Amino acid sequence: MAAINVRRDVDDPFYRYKMEKLTVKVEGKGNGIKTVITNMAEVSSQLSRPPSYPTKFFGCELGTQVLIDDKNERYIVNGNHAAHNLQNTLDGFINKFVLCQSCKNPETVIIIKKGEILMDCKACGARNKADMRHKLSPFIVKNPPAEAAKDLRKQPKDATAQANNTGEDANSPGGDGDDDGDDDIISQRIQKQAAGLKMESKLALEDWSEDTSEDAVAQRMKELSVRGVGAFADDDEEGGENKYEKFGTWLLDHKPSTDDAIIDMAKELGVLGKYKACQVLVQGIFDEKIVTDLPKRAKVLKEFVVDEKCQKATLGGIERLVGIDFKDALLQKIPTILLKLYELEIIEDDVYLEWGKKPSKRYVDREVSKAVKEAAAPFLKWVEEAEEESSEEESD
Repeated sequence: MAAINVRRDVDDPFYRYKMEKLTVKVEGKGNGIKTVITNMAEVSSQLSRPPSYPTKFFGCELGTQVLIDDKNERYIVNGNHAAHNLQNTLDGFINKFVLCQSCKNPETVIIIKKGEILMDCKACGARNKADMRHKLSPFIVKNPPAEAAKDLRKQPKDATAQANNTGEDANSPGGDGDDDGDDDIISQRIQKQAAGLKMESKLALEDWSEDTSEDAVAQRMKELSVRGVGAFADDDEEGGENKYEKFGTWLLDHKPSTDDAIIDMAKELGVLGKYKACQVLVQGIFDEKIVTDLPKRAKVLKEFVVDEKCQKATLGGIERLVGIDFKDALLQKIPTILLKLYELEIIEDDVYLEWGKKPSKRYVDREVSKAVKEAAAPFLKWVEEAEEESSEEESD
């Protein structure tokens, strides 16, 4: 299914945050007519929110009753509602309960503290209060995912404290219930579990992981759509369309272009040999025919992919192309795609192996990254075995 930008006001085709379009099915007749949102679970997961939240939001905004059946993943809005109307309403939910109000990016975690909803942004570090006047807010405060809360409270007190480097769970036996930090712990872990996310280590700040250091957050703020210009805001630009977006737009508008024309445009924009341009290049010149087109594009790839950082960004572009843009057509072809790059000597062995170690949300959602790398496992195993054989020959 084609993906759309989480922020639909951002036209940038390379915007990193994607979700499925809502799909609906109208059932019943007369007074019993209802609209089933058939992919609410998937869309909600992509927004890192429980599906009950946007479903209830529809009821609040449209003034109608809703049915939330988490067990069977069935989410219903009474009445006949067109998909595009619900999509417009979902934009309102995203703006109020997903986007950071400081940087306008959707990397937020909901924290419930003293009866208020706080939006903790993992992109810029801001913590803003949600609109508590909205009818959905009491529902969120009173209805965290029940099983997640139950599982958390069953954990041994010491284990919870060790995992979070804080004190006891305020809701566990022996807790006094007055520690504000305990509310944070519960809310954050509930939110992560509800969205199907795994708790991550705060260590391993290497290049493939999400670096949460102050410098890294500042750098990501420069790269994200903080000024409404998409995912590639530049240090040297104070507004408007930046050079990477210009390059991407030019590629899409002039597809197919010759290698020389692409190289000339990259030079004109000053992006040739820049790692960000490699991701844009992959998504701009390839489509579902990438397996046959890769050898034809060897010249332009070698001009762009000039160092290890560029190699990693190229793999990031492949992840987006395979995992988002043409998932149905290309996911199972990822070993062949990587092999073609290998044969062209575009990516080095150790970069492949480092990339394949674990999922990363650097270029796509973690679940998308996981799916791509799992599909790439046969190729990665082959590279690893070839490396081992080479090492053994050198030692002999």
